[in-house]
Amino acid sequence: MPLAVGTDAPAFTTKDTNGNTVSLSDFAGKTVVLYFYPKDDTPGCTKQACSFRDAQADYQGKNVVVLGVSADDEASHQAFTEKFKLNFPLLADKDKSLIQAYDVDGGGYAKRVTYVIDPNGKITHVDTAVSTATHASDILTALGL
Repeated sequence: MPLAVGTDAPAFTTKDTNGNTVSLSDFAGKTVVLYFYPKDDTPGCTKQACSFRDAQADYQGKNVVVLGVSADDEASHQAFTEKFKLNFPLLADKDKSLIQAYDVDGGGYAKRVTYVIDPNGKITHVDTAVSTATHASDILTALGL
């Protein structure tokens, strides 16, 4: 079962697409859309990532950060980002510590679950019924944007 709305989002520190260290605390004061997905460069995951890429302008200026998370490594994330010109960070979770902390372990990969974390670190929305093609706009609707 994914974490419940109202729960404090588990803190994390990991590497992003470019090998930079990223922590949840880096985004204090912002709304974080933390979406977990199974694997880079697969059909559903590509649709989902491209929906966020294409909607990035709708997220900008609204104090919202989008972060994708899978168990893939930084090199895989870099290739995926370059191939599809993604304009937001992907987080590498090779040891699956984020996947486990956010209770989205699908047995070696991340289940497709999205958390919206408010500026104070509380989970305010959980999406477990993700439509990959429209996910970014569905989250905007959930945010009231």
